[in-house]
Amino acid sequence: MELRHLRYFVAVAEEKNFTRAAARLCMAQPPLSRQIQQLEEELGTILFARDARPLKLTEAGEFFYAHAQQLLARTVDLKAMTQRVGKIERTMAIGFVASTLYGMLPKIIRRFKSLYPSIELDLHEMTTMEQIKALKEGRIDVGFGRIKHEDANVRRIVLREERLMAAVPVGHPLTLSGNPVSLKDLVTETLIIYPKAPRPSYADQVLDAFRDRALVPEKIREVRELQIALGLIAASEGIAIVPSSLKNLQRNDVVYLELNERNAVSPVIMSVRLMDQSEDLQFLLALIYDLYDEEKVPHVKEVL
Repeated sequence: MELRHLRYFVAVAEEKNFTRAAARLCMAQPPLSRQIQQLEEELGTILFARDARPLKLTEAGEFFYAHAQQLLARTVDLKAMTQRVGKIERTMAIGFVASTLYGMLPKIIRRFKSLYPSIELDLHEMTTMEQIKALKEGRIDVGFGRIKHEDANVRRIVLREERLMAAVPVGHPLTLSGNPVSLKDLVTETLIIYPKAPRPSYADQVLDAFRDRALVPEKIREVRELQIALGLIAASEGIAIVPSSLKNLQRNDVVYLELNERNAVSPVIMSVRLMDQSEDLQFLLALIYDLYDEEKVPHVKEVL
């Protein structure tokens, strides 16, 4: 069985007619019929109920169709990813979620440019889900996000786990004691979550933190991005749960409070195409670990 057999089969299944499928494939109808018959003989089962009008898939045909679609989609992803690897030519496209800009990412970029000036970096702000799509389409070479989303074509390396904090307006009653707060202390507040779409996203990570503790915020407000959330907090429109690196963002109208919750963390995840072990990506990962060691940031080392 070859990929062309899958393409022939999918065309017939979708057109529900051998003549239309042949036209779609730019081939004559008799050879197409023979190819499908050979495929059925190889599989040892009938894929189409030929006495039906329009043509219908048998139960085995339905099963084969679902998997054939997935396999063909994987080949398209593989083609795009391979083409991107072959075209790197000392240029690296990097996707990142906005919150990583307040952590170690700027230092990583500066160090990489200093050590490897011949490699041009092309930065793109995008959500974790957008990064995964862009990796598969060959538009970026590496992504830095926060969501542990599984995809067969993408490898995720958890670089570190970052503590979460509560961002509240200046003068908020919870700031008076100067003590850490719990998520239970925040359930009566308007919880501002971001990004609104696409999902799953960091917003779901925050909601899961409440659910894991059997807590339900009384009011939730979804916004498009981090900066909007911080602006609303400054206007006393609610509070948010944010990564601790946001402390580096100096604002006089927002206060960051530590959470006294165990495992209240958000991972920083490096995503690359599965099996992509290019030299430039290995340079980048080694550099990240060197910076973490220098800054004494807890982490577990992996290799590409």
